[in-house]
Parts: sequence; C-alpha cells; structure tokens
Amino acid sequence: MAKKERFEDLANSVIELVGGKENIVYFTHCVTRLRFNVKDKGAVKPEEIEKVPGVIGCQWSGDQFQIIIGQAVGDAYDLICKKTGMAQQAAVDENLDQPKRKLSFNTIMDAISGCITPCIPVLIGAGMVKIIVLVCEMLGILAAGDPTHTVLTFVGDAGFYFLPVMIGGYTAKKFGGNTALGILMGAMFIHPTFISSVTEGTALSVFGLPIYSASYSSTIFPALLTVFVMCYVEKFFAKHSPDSIRSITEPLFTILVMVPLGLCVLGPIGAFLGNYIAIAVMWIYEHLGFVGVAILASVLPWLVLTGMHTGFTPYLLNAFATVGYDPIVLVANVVSNVDQGAACLAVALKTKDKNLRSTAISCAVTAIVGGVTEPAMFGVNFKLRKPMYGAMIGSFIGGAIAGLGQAYCYALGGRGIFAIPAFISDRPANLIFMVAAMAIGMIATFIATYILYKEN
Repeated sequence: MAKKERFEDLANSVIELVGGKENIVYFTHCVTRLRFNVKDKGAVKPEEIEKVPGVIGCQWSGDQFQIIIGQAVGDAYDLICKKTGMAQQAAVDENLDQPKRKLSFNTIMDAISGCITPCIPVLIGAGMVKIIVLVCEMLGILAAGDPTHTVLTFVGDAGFYFLPVMIGGYTAKKFGGNTALGILMGAMFIHPTFISSVTEGTALSVFGLPIYSASYSSTIFPALLTVFVMCYVEKFFAKHSPDSIRSITEPLFTILVMVPLGLCVLGPIGAFLGNYIAIAVMWIYEHLGFVGVAILASVLPWLVLTGMHTGFTPYLLNAFATVGYDPIVLVANVVSNVDQGAACLAVALKTKDKNLRSTAISCAVTAIVGGVTEPAMFGVNFKLRKPMYGAMIGSFIGGAIAGLGQAYCYALGGRGIFAIPAFISDRPANLIFMVAAMAIGMIATFIATYILYKEN
C-alpha cells in the first residue's frame, strides 16, 4: 500500500475533528507529531481522533494540540495539506477577534519550538557530516588539507554558522512577519564586515548608539528576539503606511528601526540569555555530576510527553558553539531513548497478545535504532505504566554510568544507536563509557520491566 493511502482516513477526517479549518491558527509538524494551535480548544475531539487509523495517540501540550503519528508524520502532513489546501508549515489566516493566549511557560516553549524545530534536520545533517569527517580522519581516509576534507568541513560548519539566518526566517514565519525581512535580520548578525569588526576590536555605532561587539554565529536567541520584535514593528508600519507607497515604507522603516534595536539592544540580550542558559545547565552538571545525568535520563521521558524537552535545544546549540560539546542533555537523551526501546522488548517477550507484541517490537526498533520514542511511549510504555517505570530505573543506572565516565557528546546527530559516532573523541574512554551506559541501561531496563510488568 502506498504511503499516501496509509493516511487517507486521517487526512479526510482530522481537520474536522480539530474544529474545522477556521479553528486552526497554526498547523505544522515535528519529527513524530502533527501540531495544531487552535482558537477553541473545546471544538477538538481527542477521543474520536485516537480512533482514526494511523494515530498512535494525542495530547494537549499547553495550548497546542499534538497528534502522535510516528516517523511517517511528514507523509500524513503533506497529504492533509494537499486535501485541505492548507499551506505547508504556515499558519491559517488569523482571526483578529480571537481571544489572546495567556502568557505561560508552555506558550513560551511553544513559540521557541516553532522557530527552532524546522532547523533541526539541517543541524542533524550538518552534525553527521562533521562526524563523518572526524571518523575518516581517525581511519586515515581523509587528512586535513585534502579537497574533500575541506569541502565537507565547511559544509558541516555552515549548518551551524548560518543558524541566525535560518532562525530569522522561521521566526518571521511563526509570528506572521515577512520571511525575507526575518532572514535579513539574522544575516546582519553574521555579515563579514560586522564579524571582522568584532575580531579586530573595531568600535561600531549606528545613529550615534554604540553597538555591542559579540560573535553571533551559531546563536539562536539574538535573531529570535530581534525578529520577534520586528514582526510587530513591521505590522505597525503596514497599518500606518499609505497604500500607494507601502511597498517602500513598510520594509524601509522596519529595517531602520530594527537595526539599532537588534544590534544595540536585542542581540546582546539574546547573547546573554543563551550564555546563561548554558551556564545553568553546566552548573547542574558541575555540582551534581553523574547524579545530574542520571536524574535527567530518568525523567526525560516525562519532559518529552509534555513537550518541555524542546527547551534544551537553545542550550545544546549554544554549548556546541562555545565549549564544543554537551556533557549532560544529549548523553541522558540517548540513554533514555534506547531504554524506551528496551522496555518495549520486555513487553513483547512477556505479552501473549499478538497485536501488542507486534506493536512493541516495531516501537522498540524505532526507539533503539532511530531514537524516536513517541511511538514507544504512547503506544506501549506510558499506556501500560509499569514499562515506563522500568525504563526510568534503567535510564537512571545508564545515566549514572555515563556521568561517572564523563561521557561527552561532540555533535548533534541521531538519538539512538546511530548517535554513537557523536561520542568519538581523542579520549577513547569517552566512547567506551557511553556504549557501556547504553548497554547496561538497556539490560537493567529489560530486567526491571520484565519483573514489574504483569499482563492483565
């Protein structure tokens, strides 16, 4: 059966079940979930949506409704957009009379996630290119100075270096601004003239206002904050510009206002914010050590269930851009992911239900190999409860081992067993302890789940 036919029922019914096209403010998707921001939460019918073929589960994460599909979510998303005529990764026309959403931690995380999530595939791809170069160097296949080595190195670096440009474009799209203007705001932070001025220590100013000298390549928050404000400035000029010259005044005045705001105020604030988030996570690691890694690995599934795990992305990108590695988040993430798969394997071995066994095995493969855990959590572990507890026990043990061995992750990459190359470094013990943490954590999870889970 073709992939498009697989989600035919879902594409034909899901829009009506979330209250109709007019109820949707923003519709996008991540790695495994369809994500809806709606005007009227009461119009959404979760019970009926869960019965639709192809749906693993659904939940509210703050004000966002999420439908868990699995790794084929892109096929479902494309088919829904095709059948309904909705623009891909774009908000439905906003109703200005809709009630304002209350400011909360969840709404902030939702906003940040909407700006960053579309960039994740680029960062994973670029990270894996850097890993390939590193492995080829260690095996003697490539040497510094080789043409292929040079090209792959700058391609891998480009995915991170130009992050402000990508963030600027997607932030503008998220908040209803002009995408090209958003890209420009991100690009001004890494223009060669600005970069050289920072490197040489040359003082810059605009309209008499001093510009804070900082390196903004590979950053998130400076561009995100600047473009967020830019969207409202642009709307102001769009509203007050005469129609006959709006095409000139709207972009011109927006740029003239945002250049000093971005370079003198918002950019520095964003840089400080990103640095202090990284400092906070590093403080936890330095003061709790292996216990911090163990605790995070154990509770991470619950952060994923609520969508709060997206809050770690800015820290990770900042960590790789500054110190060059992550000692806690991705370490805990990889351990937790493979343990979700190990819990499913224990259920598959113990259950007598053929359907559950089939589901558990497929979810285990997805989690262990692909590092995608939503199918495992929603389809098996969280639903049965005890396997989730078993995974938490195993993840605590695996995280503790990784923390004791000071296993660091050196690149964004896979989240399952394909993440192993990201732990290769000039310290062999780094890779050894990470592999040991994954293996022992899976064994502990399997045993704990097999003991705890009792089939009704």
